Amino acid sequence: MNLLRCLTLNLWGAEPPLEARMAAIAKGLRELLPDVVALQEVREVPGQLANQAETLAGEAGLHHVFAPAVPFGGGHEGLAILARDEILEHADRELPHARPDERRVLLSARIRHGGGSVWVHTTHLNYRLTHGKQREDQVQAVEASIAGRTTDRPQILMGDFNARPESDEIRWLRGQVTLGGRRTYFQDAWERLHPGDPGWTWARSNPYTAKLAFLEPDRRIDYVFVTPMRGDGRGTVHSCSMAFRQPTAEQVFASDHFGLLAEIQIEPS
Repeated sequence: MNLLRCLTLNLWGAEPPLEARMAAIAKGLRELLPDVVALQEVREVPGQLANQAETLAGEAGLHHVFAPAVPFGGGHEGLAILARDEILEHADRELPHARPDERRVLLSARIRHGGGSVWVHTTHLNYRLTHGKQREDQVQAVEASIAGRTTDRPQILMGDFNARPESDEIRWLRGQVTLGGRRTYFQDAWERLHPGDPGWTWARSNPYTAKLAFLEPDRRIDYVFVTPMRGDGRGTVHSCSMAFRQPTAEQVFASDHFGLLAEIQIEPS
């Protein structure tokens, strides 16, 4: 059975202890063996900090693409996709409500997999608790971009959506509410296999979240979404689990977020 192992993780930029965190992430990538990785808050500062996605891809033997979103510290912060097989093409687009200090983008990549290819997407939406309307507009732009891709295989959308499952922006992606006169439907991989489990990816059990304690603890805000399951098995979510949830022996967490690892069926049963 042709399964695509998909991992998403917010890298938490260059926050300390950076060297130990990057080592933990690189080790995790080598152990988890994902086929594709979606990264958010990826930093690069020429002469100071090599592109974090490039560094991790090199250590794990993966290909990568990077899309800058905002200037940061003389360099950029943005999104990246890492892939075990060749990245055949990629594109990024700016999302609504972009500002110089908070420009949000969608990064899309077509990855060679099995006997064909699969489109994978990642994004990182506005973070403020009061920005529900901005995120509503952003998810609609994300969906429009994904819907515009012609493919007979499932498409995967991953990232940090900064919104709880009960928010309108997430409920819209799940086909549970109308926004702007439009409806859509994606599978929420975690909810598909763990109904009723809160699955917090931003949790007070991770001490690094204390730096942003004003953002409400204990929330599920990171997701793996999959286009609808087909009758022949394409798009079936076979597994979904937390990643980078435990600290190292030195009590270093990989990030202030926990990651998600999901296995998605790409070809017919």
